[in-house]
Amino acid sequence: MSHDHFSGPAPIGRTAARVVVGLLTVIGLAAVVGMILLWPSGRDVAVPAPFQSSTGGAVTTEYGTVVSQDIGPCGSPSNGRVFASSPTPPTVSGFDCRRSIVTIDTGTNEGTRTLLEITPGPGTPDLRVGEEIRLVRGTDDTGTAIYAFDDYSRTLPLALVAAIFAVVICVVARWRGLRALIGLGIALGVLVVFVLPAILDGRSAILVALVGGTVILYGVLYLAHGPNLRTSSALLGTVVSMGIAAVLSEGAIRLTSVTGLSEEQNTDVQAYLDHVSITGLLLAGFIIGSLGVLNDVTITQASAAFELASLDPDATRRSIFASAMRVGRDHIASTVYTLVLAYAGGALPLLLLFSVAGRSIHDVITGDAVAIEIVRSCVGGTALALSVPLTTAIAVVLARPPRRGAAGAEGRGAAGAQGRGAAGNRKSTGRHAAG
Repeated sequence: MSHDHFSGPAPIGRTAARVVVGLLTVIGLAAVVGMILLWPSGRDVAVPAPFQSSTGGAVTTEYGTVVSQDIGPCGSPSNGRVFASSPTPPTVSGFDCRRSIVTIDTGTNEGTRTLLEITPGPGTPDLRVGEEIRLVRGTDDTGTAIYAFDDYSRTLPLALVAAIFAVVICVVARWRGLRALIGLGIALGVLVVFVLPAILDGRSAILVALVGGTVILYGVLYLAHGPNLRTSSALLGTVVSMGIAAVLSEGAIRLTSVTGLSEEQNTDVQAYLDHVSITGLLLAGFIIGSLGVLNDVTITQASAAFELASLDPDATRRSIFASAMRVGRDHIASTVYTLVLAYAGGALPLLLLFSVAGRSIHDVITGDAVAIEIVRSCVGGTALALSVPLTTAIAVVLARPPRRGAAGAEGRGAAGAQGRGAAGNRKSTGRHAAG
C-alpha cells in the first residue's frame, strides 16, 4: 500500500482503498480515452455574418486613449477617420453630440488620432479624458481605415482584481491556495482548449461536458488537496454526482420542454451554428455549472468523515457517518439557497423587466427564460443533496477499517498471548520438577 496515496489521519481498510483507487483509475482512463475520441478536428468555422468585419473576416480591434472630450455639433468629416493633429469642423451645423478625440495606441496607425462622435442615449458610452478604450478598425470602399468605439479597455483593472484575489488566496491558504489557483488555470485550459472547440466541432455536448468535467475534477482536486484517500473519496463522490446531474438534467429538460431560445446568445448559436444542438448546449452548461458546488460539498464531507475518525479511534462507521451527515445537512441547507440566489442574481435584470411588464407571476415563472434558471437550480440542488450521503459513505469506509477485522486481530493477539503464557507455565513447571 503506497504511503502517498493511502495515507490519512486514521487506519484505512485495505480492500476498500483498493476498490476506490481501482474505480478512479478506470474512470480516469475512460476520461482520457474519451478526450482522445472527442478531440476537435480543428476544422475552420466561418465567422458568422453579424460578427464579421466589413471585409468579411474577424473584427480587428486596436487600443486608444481619450485625450479630449466636449459636446458640440456632429457631422465632422473626421468622424472615425485618421488625422494627425485636429479634426475637420462639421460643414453643416446639426444636433449636438459628445465628441471624443482618441489617440490610437496600437496597429498600423499608431500615434495618430481619430474622432468619435457619440449621440447621448441609453447604453451609449460616456467617455472621459484619460480613459483607455478599444476601437474597432475597419475600412471603407476605398480601403481607408475607419475606427469606431468597441468597448472599454479593462486589461489593467482586471489584472489588478485578479492579482488581489490571487494574493489573498495564497496568503490565507498558503501552498494549498497556490495549488488551487493552478488547478483553476487547468480548468479554464480544458474549457478553452477542449470543451468549447469540441462542441463547436459538432461533438456530443453532453459527452464532451462529462469527459471535460471529469478531467477538470481530477486535476483540480488532486492538485489542490493532494493525492490521498481523503481526496479520492471526494473525487469519486463528485464524479458519480456529476453523472447523476447529467441524467437529471436531461430528464428535466425533456420534461419541462425548455428550449433556451429566450436567451439571445442561444438564438444566435441556432441561427449561425446550426450544427450545434441548443439542447445539448443547455445540458453541457448544467453539468459544467454543477462542478463547483459539488466539489465544495464533497471535499467538506470527506474531510469531516476523516477528521471524526481520527478524533475517536473507537467510533464505529455508523456513528462517524451519522456525525458527518449532521455537518452535511447544515451544508446542504446553506448551499441550496446560495445556489438559487446565485442564479437569481444573474437573472436580476430579466426579473426586473418582468416585474414592470404586468404579467402574472405564473406566466413569469413558467416562461422559458425563468424556467431554465429554476430547472438549473433544482437539478444542481438535487445532485448536491445526493452527493452528501454518497461521499460521506465512501469517506467513512476508507477512514475506518471494518470492526470485524480489528476484533479478529485482537482475538488472534489475545489467543497468542494466552498460548505463549501457557507454554511458559509448562516450561516453568518442568524445570521445577526436574530440580
